[in-house]
Amino acid sequence: MGQHEASEYSTKGAYVHGGEEFNRDTNYIEDRIVADPAAVRALPAPPASKVGSLGFGLTPGAQAWPVEAGRYRLVAARACPWANRTVIVRRLLGLEDAISLGQPGPVHDVRSWTFDLDEGGKDPVLGTERLQENYFKRFPDYPRGITVPAIVDIPSGGVVTNNYPQITLDFSTQWKEFHREGAPNLLPEGELDEMWPVMTRVFTEVNNGVYRAGFAGSQEAYDAAYARLWDAMDWLEERLATRRYLMGPTITEADVRLFTTLARFDAVYHGHFKTNRTKLAEMDNLWGYARDLFQTPGFGDTIDFVQIKDHYYKVHEDINPTRIVPAGPDLSNWLDDHDRAKLGGEPFGDGTAPEPVRASERVAAGHNPLYPA
Repeated sequence: MGQHEASEYSTKGAYVHGGEEFNRDTNYIEDRIVADPAAVRALPAPPASKVGSLGFGLTPGAQAWPVEAGRYRLVAARACPWANRTVIVRRLLGLEDAISLGQPGPVHDVRSWTFDLDEGGKDPVLGTERLQENYFKRFPDYPRGITVPAIVDIPSGGVVTNNYPQITLDFSTQWKEFHREGAPNLLPEGELDEMWPVMTRVFTEVNNGVYRAGFAGSQEAYDAAYARLWDAMDWLEERLATRRYLMGPTITEADVRLFTTLARFDAVYHGHFKTNRTKLAEMDNLWGYARDLFQTPGFGDTIDFVQIKDHYYKVHEDINPTRIVPAGPDLSNWLDDHDRAKLGGEPFGDGTAPEPVRASERVAAGHNPLYPA
């Protein structure tokens, strides 16, 4: 990339705005891929939600696309926590053969994620160099950020949806025909009423809370964000003292959503986003819980710490203008004994663990203690 291009497409100014609290743009492409499009169109529109909805139809203007194995490609960068959720759920449910996976590299400019890790710098299925091309094929004047995860319609090359809160819910409910035998129930009916407030607090205060601290535009905004984050982290620490997982004895969608933030906490957020009251590794229950999940098939085997660090430290020029990536911390402690089995329960309930990660989707050796160099 030449000097002119590097400055022209710099991310500087894209994340931090002077004196302001960081506010995430949550206006997504709200089309859905569903088992019965006509039935979904007939349902009432969902209420406003930051975590998605169950049992409702489409938002005004959204389209319903039919579930069809092999038709869609999930584009999900390893570095991104929101994308990481979809990769975990896809793997837990065994949807690898039904929905293919494209993985952009960790570093992008202000335009979009790029397929720079693929041969020739192009996604081998979509044939595009930048995810931006797939957005523009569907919406030539798409005015918002080019985000992952995104699901692309392979025949047309156009993006279908980037509405990550809803994507994983639809994987569980709309793609059941293609779930593997033994796929866990991540949305247990008896726990949904309690799960929604938990997921909402996890999203607003933790998943998004680390960004609110990291992209704060003033000391005042940072101080308020820091206080909110740690109030929620202390709540989680207490909640996990008596239950193995967020909702009880088995893994649910709520755990997937929390895990992707915890996996990045000590590696990135503690230093880069200044969320440094305490390391995750210094919180007995949260750290044990995080390691328990990390060592469970489908979770830790999706984490690429090298790409995660490259993304945050190189892309966020507003808060790390040198783009220097720190050498630490030592992440081998993710494999330490977690002792969470004493709380009882079974990770997948009546289900089973997923098969080992297929070779084409394995994290690079040395990028994760589960994949030694």
